[in-house]
Amino acid sequence: MNTYYADLHIHIGRTRSGKAVKITGAKSLTLANVLETANYRKGLNLIGIIDSHSPEVIEEMEEMVCTGELTELNGGGLKYRDLVLIPGSEIEIYDKNCKGPIHVLAYFPNLKAMKQFSGWMGRHLKNIRLSSQRIYVNAVILQQKVKELQGLFIPAHVFTPFKSLFGRGVSKSLQEVFDPDLIDGIELGLSSDTFMAEGLKELNPYVFITNSDAHSLGKIAREYQALELAQPTFKELAWALQEKEGRRIKSNYGLNPLLGKYHETVCSKCQEKITGQEESCGSCGGVTFIKGVSKRIQELKGYFPNPVPRKRPAYIHQVPLEFIPGLGPKLMERLLDAFGTEMGIIHRASAADLQKVVPEKIAEYIDLARKGQLVIEAGGGGRYGKVRVLHKNRK
Repeated sequence: MNTYYADLHIHIGRTRSGKAVKITGAKSLTLANVLETANYRKGLNLIGIIDSHSPEVIEEMEEMVCTGELTELNGGGLKYRDLVLIPGSEIEIYDKNCKGPIHVLAYFPNLKAMKQFSGWMGRHLKNIRLSSQRIYVNAVILQQKVKELQGLFIPAHVFTPFKSLFGRGVSKSLQEVFDPDLIDGIELGLSSDTFMAEGLKELNPYVFITNSDAHSLGKIAREYQALELAQPTFKELAWALQEKEGRRIKSNYGLNPLLGKYHETVCSKCQEKITGQEESCGSCGGVTFIKGVSKRIQELKGYFPNPVPRKRPAYIHQVPLEFIPGLGPKLMERLLDAFGTEMGIIHRASAADLQKVVPEKIAEYIDLARKGQLVIEAGGGGRYGKVRVLHKNRK
């Protein structure tokens, strides 16, 4: 088996003609730019583009196949240089069984299946061109359609307070909405990690995946996983999610959850953190809170305690390079010139190697960041946490 790095949740901001797909996505987040950035700058091996249902995005992919820029693989996926693209879609569910909207991810082995899914889905939502649109069918019917087309079905960022399975969609159990046998994995989201989520017995059957949910080129690979596969294809990815024939998720790499935008509970009026069981904000008196992921997971553990969690891959806390104090564009380019890609900087460059390229302090911060040893101020209420310059063990 070989190790491959995968980020399976990347948006398309604009089509080649300039039409919006993910409205909140950067204009520079085009298919061509995503492929180039993921391959040459980030050093990923496998990506999931989850706006591949948009007809113009499909057309772009088809044209790239015709010109030879993309090659459809026998095992599923489309090869670009050293990178394999898995076509996918993010969809919003809000049927009669949901307490609130839920985002899910669906992935398909080839463009034929993606086009079939897009055509079917276009009959059940208002605008097939856009990302993350609400579909007007029952959640289980959607799951069944994905499986009919040999796809993979994964609930997205499941604990986020808005538009997620446990954050908004259900009271206690995923079975309130989904057929549990038609789920292929659980995407944790930026404000949680394995250590927080493994205490939920209901999630024992599923592997955890960690993805960037990138709305800009720079955010690609802020979270990702290392996969052990024979080769990077859709079929091998499916086997890794099933932990079949030696394929597996080797390790998850993600933000320390404290950096996530929704880790802590905060007052929705003044953003003051709510640390206990207060009924009103001690700062402004507000009574409406944005419940943090950490608090929500603790509630869920009370419903489904898990005395014997399944064995899971290592979850490695990393601070993305863009968060490193003092690491500006010029120093970043020097690092890329020396080590090729961000994966090269993070996984292959030693601390001594880094010091040969950037100032010692910056090299130290990078090394601490990839070891998860920088001190972090927790985020919440839609605001990211912050990295503090001082770190553990420094006086």
